[in-house]
Amino acid sequence: MTSKVADEVTNDCDEQDINDFSVEVSGLSKEVEDAQGVIKIIDDLYFTIKSGESVAITGPSGSGKSTLLGLLAGLDKPTIGKVMIDGTALFDLDEDGRARLRAAKVGFVFQSFELLPNLTALENVMLPLELQNKAAREPAEQMLDKVGLSSRLRHFPATLSGGEQQRVCIARAFVQNPSLILADEPTGSLDTATGERIIELMFEMHQSRASTLILVTHDLHLAKRCGRQLMLENGRLVSQ
Repeated sequence: MTSKVADEVTNDCDEQDINDFSVEVSGLSKEVEDAQGVIKIIDDLYFTIKSGESVAITGPSGSGKSTLLGLLAGLDKPTIGKVMIDGTALFDLDEDGRARLRAAKVGFVFQSFELLPNLTALENVMLPLELQNKAAREPAEQMLDKVGLSSRLRHFPATLSGGEQQRVCIARAFVQNPSLILADEPTGSLDTATGERIIELMFEMHQSRASTLILVTHDLHLAKRCGRQLMLENGRLVSQ
């Protein structure tokens, strides 16, 4: 990414009002080849998600849900089509530029937690801020307190329960006040009771911070908590 484009991304991240945030998808397709030929995983999608919305991406296994989330994050590249994040064409940026945009505007919550095992809960939450050379300890401590883990700051992931690890993930996702939260099956590896508590916490954080929430889920109860559902079948959008 050129320095000019990098500066524009940085300035946008600093100055853009969160209420102006949007995700716009147009003509988005993703194809892969196997021994039987070309397979369309995502097929010509168009939709817009506005600031503050909560949207569930649903559909049967193999419908393209996680692939779509990866494209929205810029972690994967489409065969054709555009994703606009807050007015920036995601795939006009190079890999470094997409990483810079994610660091400034996107928080992630994963089914498998994705915590660094050699870092404490506090250090895991501090990391996104440290990577941007921002003050980290105080906001990380405050965020862990908000998710009820003020007594577990110095515990390593292996010593935390699944629910506690997911709360660390939520704290890490929200610590930078991101415009967009992307969650991939956030309760998929948790028992029902713990999953319910995580759902409540995630939506509480989403609403209090006015972030935009997009999540992939098989859980119809969780999907119904969202303001809108995008349903995929065979890579195509069948309802929104």
